[in-house]
Amino acid sequence: MQFGYEVLGMDRSAELVAQASVEKIASHCLQVDSTKSLALKEAGVFEFDTVVVAIGNYIEESIITTLNLKEGGVKYVVAKASSEVHATLLHKVGADRVIFPEREMGRHLAQSLINVGIIDRFEVDPDHSIVELRVPKEFDNKTILELRLRSTYGVSILAVNHNGRFEINPNPEQKLKFGTEIIVIGRNEDIARLPICHQPQANHVVSQSAPSRPV
Repeated sequence: MQFGYEVLGMDRSAELVAQASVEKIASHCLQVDSTKSLALKEAGVFEFDTVVVAIGNYIEESIITTLNLKEGGVKYVVAKASSEVHATLLHKVGADRVIFPEREMGRHLAQSLINVGIIDRFEVDPDHSIVELRVPKEFDNKTILELRLRSTYGVSILAVNHNGRFEINPNPEQKLKFGTEIIVIGRNEDIARLPICHQPQANHVVSQSAPSRPV
């Protein structure tokens, strides 16, 4: 909704729908049982371009909802899965994309704890990533050209932060400044060789959240 798109939020709980309406997390919020195809149709859900089924641990409701959406003509359905079996069933009933948000966020968190110098990371595939990191002292006041990152570390700089904005494909003669952000791409093992701190912070405690509720 913050990007200017119309978003419809639904849940079986009147209390949660009321809370979502007060907090304005969606354009419209309705109390709907998503396992009922007629209810989805009356709510106008089948007219939406994309629908996200955020039902994780209630497998039956998740699968029925996904099936209802695809049979109702929704072009693109993203469904949350809680296990590999759940994911397989979602694909079989027509889900266009299946995600494991807890698993993906867990991996992202693990990477940030291990590589404390990395601000953000996007995995291109299991072996390659695009990462945002801060310029280390070893690179301070040196040009991209003289650092020869591709031949030395096997990574390439995609962008450099300059006055709060990223400059894409920066000039090789541009000097890097300690502490500023750069975005690089490369193999994960090569990125790990960059001169940044790789030691995890001590005494991290991870707690498991409560099970997801069905919409």
